[in-house]
Amino acid sequence: MRINRTVAAAGVLALAGALLAAGPAEAAGGAPKGDGAKSICKRLPKTQQRIDKALDRLHGDAAANGSIARLEQRVDNAHKAGHAEIEKYLSDRLTVRRGLLPTLEARKADLKSVADWCAKSAPAAGK
Repeated sequence: MRINRTVAAAGVLALAGALLAAGPAEAAGGAPKGDGAKSICKRLPKTQQRIDKALDRLHGDAAANGSIARLEQRVDNAHKAGHAEIEKYLSDRLTVRRGLLPTLEARKADLKSVADWCAKSAPAAGK
């Protein structure tokens, strides 16, 4: 038996829509029972690694993809080439990237105190 592609696609879309509609309704119906401390403590090492990796990348030299120094060099290159639109676009990206530094450093400091709390209170975190 052969199924028309249009009919199969419509069936898949209807099923996906039903699943998406059911998800938010269930989530909106119940309030959180706790603060999620157990899962935060569980994910803490990976979160710390992710933040450290991002900070290392941002502080990298001009050869490192994603570094502030690399983007600064690209802005300078655009300026020298007379590409004003590209320079503005890259300058705006540079502003955002520089704004990430204080946010990530604050999160790193917050995670240090969370790690201390998890080390002392890990059994109580499941409550």
